[in-house]
Amino acid sequence: MKKKFAFLLMGPDYTPSQHTALFETEAMITRICTARDFDEACLLVQQLQREGFGAVELCGAFGPEKAQTLTQLTNNEMAIGYVTHDPALDRLFTAFFSE
Repeated sequence: MKKKFAFLLMGPDYTPSQHTALFETEAMITRICTARDFDEACLLVQQLQREGFGAVELCGAFGPEKAQTLTQLTNNEMAIGYVTHDPALDRLFTAFFSE
């Protein structure tokens, strides 16, 4: 049985039905998916769990609190992480995402 891993991006400009990708190898299915807001992300994570995904990595838009909320939403059954960066780079991230 193949392991299933997803990466979830969140932003208001995504169209989830269009902005998605799937990669499959002999041992792993990896899905990149999108949500427009946190409510949509909650529904998506529940769907991924029903489809047998065991791990989800969240983009930096989520942060630790939302990652924890999603983990609890899955009854602590899915491994859910979130992307972070070195705080020394905050200025660069702020400049990029504020444009």
